[in-house]
Amino acid sequence: MTDRIELRGLRVLGRHGALAGEQDTAQPFEIDLEVEADFGEAALDDDLAKTVDYSLVVEKAMEIVDQRQYRLLETLAEAIATGILEIPAIQAVTVTVRKLRPPVAADMASAGVRLRRERVDRAV
Repeated sequence: MTDRIELRGLRVLGRHGALAGEQDTAQPFEIDLEVEADFGEAALDDDLAKTVDYSLVVEKAMEIVDQRQYRLLETLAEAIATGILEIPAIQAVTVTVRKLRPPVAADMASAGVRLRRERVDRAV
């Protein structure tokens, strides 16, 4: 069974981009997160300690967007996924990152990427 928590439309300012000047001034990004874990026990017991506290997921994503700089949206999304998978209960995460003011000569709402990553547990 795969259960999911969906977090949509997280707005964060960041300094990411490949073009000159994009990393000089903060610009808006929108992030959607979908975390996968087993919520069965939490649902039966109505106990936050047995599920994923999504405020921690949001804090991790915001920290990465705010405190780091990347040229590519793909790299930013990968960093967010890697950070979120550090939360023990999460088995997989889908990250969508949209740049809300893409530097293109067209009327366009956003440019973005989506990726899904799964936890890889390595034997010690």
